[in-house]
Amino acid sequence: MGETLKDRLVVSNDTKYLIVVRDFVARLIRQSRLAREEENKVILAVDEAVTNIIEHGYDEGVDGSIEIEIEAADDQFKVVIRDSGRVFNPESIPDPDMKEHVQRGYKKGLGIFLMRQIMDEVRYKFKDGVKNELTLVKFIR
Repeated sequence: MGETLKDRLVVSNDTKYLIVVRDFVARLIRQSRLAREEENKVILAVDEAVTNIIEHGYDEGVDGSIEIEIEAADDQFKVVIRDSGRVFNPESIPDPDMKEHVQRGYKKGLGIFLMRQIMDEVRYKFKDGVKNELTLVKFIR
């Protein structure tokens, strides 16, 4: 059993920090046992989650921070994203009808669907009345 790799990053709720988030996730994936072909997919899932928080979690002009904590063990790559923006439970959002989505030309609204497709577990919890906590897990086979 190898040792667990842990690191965390805190960024402001501004899209200019998405590149920092992507680099952070990529660096940890490369240090983990996660297969290289999963790298871009997992980065995309985290990117979608953080983008959702930036776009919907805080009112215009409100500064907030987003914490991304990664724990990479032998059997799983786990990303926990915490923010203090408005409560948002992705479990309340049904998967879109993809055919209808494409026919209508929607470009948005696929973030949660993508996260579910890419990751093995997507769990949400509201902690202590102050934090949203989204956990994304990819199992390492």
